[in-house]
Amino acid sequence: MGFMAQSLTSGAEAGGVSSGRRRGRAAASNLSGRFEKLQRVDLDDGWGSLEDLPPFSTEVVHEKPRSLITRNESPDIAFDRSINPFRGCEHGCVYCFARPTHAYLGLSPGLDFESRLFVKDGAAETLRRELSAPSYQPKVLAIGTNTDPYQPIEREYRVMRAILEVLAETNHPVAIVTKSALVLRDLDLLAPMAAKGLVKVALSVTTLDRDLARAMEPRATTPARRLEAIEKLSQAGVPTAVMVAPVIPGVTDHEIEAILARAFAAGAREAGYILLRLPLETQDLFASWLLEHFPDKYRKVLSLLRASRDGKLYDSAWGKRMTGAGPYAWMIGRRFELASEKLGFGKSRLRLRSDLFTRPEGGERQLSLF
Repeated sequence: MGFMAQSLTSGAEAGGVSSGRRRGRAAASNLSGRFEKLQRVDLDDGWGSLEDLPPFSTEVVHEKPRSLITRNESPDIAFDRSINPFRGCEHGCVYCFARPTHAYLGLSPGLDFESRLFVKDGAAETLRRELSAPSYQPKVLAIGTNTDPYQPIEREYRVMRAILEVLAETNHPVAIVTKSALVLRDLDLLAPMAAKGLVKVALSVTTLDRDLARAMEPRATTPARRLEAIEKLSQAGVPTAVMVAPVIPGVTDHEIEAILARAFAAGAREAGYILLRLPLETQDLFASWLLEHFPDKYRKVLSLLRASRDGKLYDSAWGKRMTGAGPYAWMIGRRFELASEKLGFGKSRLRLRSDLFTRPEGGERQLSLF
């Protein structure tokens, strides 16, 4: 195997990684992030040496964060604080808008993002300390907005479980988004919290096609099991929602109505959608995936995206980044609204309670003199 150092090129043009080495992964390459001066690309030297390399395996790195709650001031999202128990995501969704964040770590938004994962050790203790601060004011915490809190490594490390235990103990409101049926493991915590008006859970369903999901979200729970999770959560009294996200033009857009209908039948009573977002390196990764799996739709998909993003593949402007603009984006929005209204999805969002919050003992509190 040889290596080549060169200036950054697009993932659609540069060499990828053999399918044997990336079995069970969505990204077709492991190109360096945008902050790296050099790019390292695997090249077959003619001796078939690439095929002799072992497949990519999941590598876990432990880190101890000084803070856990992330703040934001984005006007087009409904929360101002969130928690991400992990960095990177083993689900490996090829379209994931969080992939470019791995570049900040000097890693690739490609295969590194789904195979080199970071676990936040001591997350529960860190959260407890932040919640105990006298200045802390409770508002809904969003979990799962960047990477999935119930991705496969959660089974072993139980970071999300520990975080949820602190939130349950302190009666802190939380909204969870996931693609995993592993959320059902925590029903013993979620059901009592739901009875107090402290939690709701959204399951993201991109497609009902099992084979498409396997190619696009290789290590995420199957669509059928996500719908089953909605049903079991609802039966346990946990308010559930479905996120038709992302809607991929020319690939999954025809499924909007069917996904909403199946989710409503399973018990979801809120719904949302997001038009495919492709920031930074995600554009080349997704383009490579399209060429591999849907070469006949390649031009159509990218053309529809550009028509919805002012001629670009992505527009980060607030108010546009989630839903796009233009005739095609308008049509997607109207289809979603009409289907939701017809099925009976509520237009108003469930408001979780913050008035039950109990500040935890410990942290940086001043000791009593008596």
